[in-house]
Amino acid sequence: MRSVRGRFQCAAALVGLLVLSAASSEAQPSVQQVLVLQSFDRGNLVADFFTGHFRVELDQRAGTPVNVVQVVVGPTGFVGAPEREVVDYIRSTFTDRPKPNLILTVGGPAAVFARKHRAQLFPDTPLLFATVDERFLRDAHLGENETAVAVLNDYSQVIEEILQLLPDTKQVFMVMGSGLLSKFWRQEFEEGFRRFHDRLTFVWSEELSLSEILRHSANLPRHSAIFYLTFGTDAQGAAYADDRVLADLHATANAPLFGMQSVYFGSGVVGGTMMSIDNLASNTADVALRLLNGAPPRSINVPPQRPGQPIFDWRELQRWGIAESRLPAGSVVHYRSPSLWSEYKFTFFSAAGALVVQSLLILGLLYQRRARQRAELDSRRNLALAADVNRRQTMAALTGSIAHELVQPLSSITHNAKALQMMVAANRATPETIDEILSDIRTEGIQATQTIDRHRAMLRSRQLNRSPIDLHGVIHESLALIAHDMRARQIEAIVSLSSSPCVITGDQVLLGQVLVNLVMNAIDAMAETPPASRRVTICTEVRAGDVEVSVRDNGTGLPAQIMGTLFTPFVTTKANGLGIGLTIAQTIVEAHGGTIEAHNNPEGGATFTVILRRSEPKILSGPPNAA
Repeated sequence: MRSVRGRFQCAAALVGLLVLSAASSEAQPSVQQVLVLQSFDRGNLVADFFTGHFRVELDQRAGTPVNVVQVVVGPTGFVGAPEREVVDYIRSTFTDRPKPNLILTVGGPAAVFARKHRAQLFPDTPLLFATVDERFLRDAHLGENETAVAVLNDYSQVIEEILQLLPDTKQVFMVMGSGLLSKFWRQEFEEGFRRFHDRLTFVWSEELSLSEILRHSANLPRHSAIFYLTFGTDAQGAAYADDRVLADLHATANAPLFGMQSVYFGSGVVGGTMMSIDNLASNTADVALRLLNGAPPRSINVPPQRPGQPIFDWRELQRWGIAESRLPAGSVVHYRSPSLWSEYKFTFFSAAGALVVQSLLILGLLYQRRARQRAELDSRRNLALAADVNRRQTMAALTGSIAHELVQPLSSITHNAKALQMMVAANRATPETIDEILSDIRTEGIQATQTIDRHRAMLRSRQLNRSPIDLHGVIHESLALIAHDMRARQIEAIVSLSSSPCVITGDQVLLGQVLVNLVMNAIDAMAETPPASRRVTICTEVRAGDVEVSVRDNGTGLPAQIMGTLFTPFVTTKANGLGIGLTIAQTIVEAHGGTIEAHNNPEGGATFTVILRRSEPKILSGPPNAA
């Protein structure tokens, strides 16, 4: 009894599973299969945009899942493959899945392919021709299981709009790809454009490469226009995407660019009465859904779509000087730059309110500005006075050097004059000897004059005077001021200057004062250094935006207790120093927008480094006199 009951329960469970499986199968809606035969590979803007928009519309509106299988059967699809193999490939795609519920062709080549192989391509499946010109349907009547969403392109209207916008146009350059499709369209155009032959010359591009097309478009005669249809491949068989060709044409052409497909708008075309690919894709999706829902193809009769409202690109109208008064009635202009008022209205009111507040603040700041200017003038005056005192103190310390520099040339002048006098008295002076002695006297006089001028410049009271100067010349002149003192104290000067021009904007005398102070401090720091080791090294390094000058000595170094207050007034390590030399040096350097710092060397002694902003060498009128 228990065994019978167990078998009954197993059977009931099996039946329940079968029922649930059947219910689940019924709950799962069947997937609709759509075969899309595409005329062009990726790169054709019209086909790409239409197919993408169609699939989005279909997915959003279909009540059941839709699986789309897309195959390119046009000239760029199976290149070189026999059409029979293409048909076999399409049929093999549906070997492991249900046959398509709908076949959709996109463009003329796909429509021709589908009609030619209708018997092999699921003849019982509804066939929908899309984005095909009405002229194709007039030549090939629709079958029992076929319908279409066609377009009625009026290319002559584009020419009429070109003449309306640019009445002086004499030539139209027709840009299209090469191949059978281009030949077909040229025949259609020549027939439709016959009525314009008394006003226009048409030049065709199907026998040109893309580079030749671009070269031709850049050298079009005056009163020309460009009509872009589509591209695909050029005369050399190279494939190019529409957006690439349009971008190159827009960048190089010397004439306005026109087209009649809405997907070209915004890519450099002026505009006109264009075919809306958005509407075409939506209308095609409507018809496809009706067919998928079981409507007979013959019951669906959709009138061909015509170009829509004229639209124009404001940027291109401005570029080519086309007045908006010439646009067709009802035109819409896009990409117009907003007026200042509409774009900045809120900003204007905000600025007006802020202006009132700022005006009140400015009145208060004016007084502060005057006070600051007075403070800056006082600061500069104090800097000049302090620098003047420091210079006079320095020059007083160099009195022996000044006397020695003047004694030497003056003594030479005296001796030469006595020698000449004696030679004249003895009647032994020849013209050559007289000229040689006078030349020596003139040379020594110039040397004495330069020495006096150099020291007079250091002693003269002055304000900060900025001008382009050669810092290398300042270094040489500063060393010349203290050369005698360095020799007397057995100091060796090592000068290592950069080979690059060292031009800055500043005051030559004040910067010379800084260098003299730093070298004099270095000399004083080596008072207890053995004479053989007394060296002052001056180096420069020129970088892209600044120049660095360093003064290095072999002295005792800087005491650790004053490192943090080295540039503070009245801080000094000298028994008879005032402690203002480094303070003045720092003030002068900072007035020039630079920095000065000091550190002890690992092997002994100290290094002072000055960094100043660099100027362009070309603005220097001439180097300063170097001793």
